[in-house]
Amino acid sequence: MSKNPQSVPRRFPEWLVRPWSGGAAQEEVRELLEGLHLHTVCQSARCPNLGECWSRRTATFMILGNVCTRHCRFCAVKSGAPLPVDASEPERVAEAVHRLGLAHAVVTMVTRDDLPDGGAEQVARTIRAIRKWSPKTTVEVLTSDFNGNPELIKTVMDASPDIFGHNIETVRRVSSYARDRRFTYDQSLRTLRTARGLMASGFVKSAFMLGWGEEEAEIMETLRDLRDAGCDIVAIGQYLQPSGKHGSVRQFIHPDTFKKYESAARSMGFRFAVAGPFVRSSYRAGAVFQQDSAAVPNPSDASEIPTRNREDLHVG
Repeated sequence: MSKNPQSVPRRFPEWLVRPWSGGAAQEEVRELLEGLHLHTVCQSARCPNLGECWSRRTATFMILGNVCTRHCRFCAVKSGAPLPVDASEPERVAEAVHRLGLAHAVVTMVTRDDLPDGGAEQVARTIRAIRKWSPKTTVEVLTSDFNGNPELIKTVMDASPDIFGHNIETVRRVSSYARDRRFTYDQSLRTLRTARGLMASGFVKSAFMLGWGEEEAEIMETLRDLRDAGCDIVAIGQYLQPSGKHGSVRQFIHPDTFKKYESAARSMGFRFAVAGPFVRSSYRAGAVFQQDSAAVPNPSDASEIPTRNREDLHVG
């Protein structure tokens, strides 16, 4: 198979067609975010789950602006020269989390190669601000690779997120085609492994997309690589081309095939795994904490964690 995927007919299969959610709650979230001058990955990345999530009064906050210093073929977030870091942003995110009453907050970031610390301190400040405003809220961060710098990853880990996430995005063969050249498959694995080594308790998470023409063996290899790197949670979703300027979809994966990969991930030892056409990195992320025990497990604890129904585990 060629390294660069080819296009397929643009007609969506029936399982990718669904109604758009709306209503008063969605408008409330929109007004709150606009009033606090906050960005979300829901908007910037053109997430297909925006209507559903906002209707449930949840959103994934995107900090350090809405312009990324890297350019990936799959990503709808703008790339270019970002604005200076906004020192008040962590407090505004924390206020939004508090006003929405979130039990679980998800914060992602644009990659900031222009900053000496890659934005790590802003991520840490945001975690601490959320804890100050909402002490009972669990906090998940989805970060860049910080150019593989362990000290910058440590800056984030010192703020003790409940979930540290970094997405590997694709199988190994597709990585150099789909991602900015400054990202590498192996560096993403090192980022996850470093975070796992620095995490006293909590979860390490990653996600990747299908639809670039992957073979089953490649998908299984990526799952094993993530598990070996210390990932507890994995999410697998369908790549959907944001615009004609982005990489083309080669195939649409049937929901039953996603179920097979989800089962395979669980059999490899992932604490939580979910796969499906609309699964994204932060979709229903808080489901991992919706169990009888509210305690976050220590990664050295080998005991089994109860597995919830698949419908409740759309952590991607």
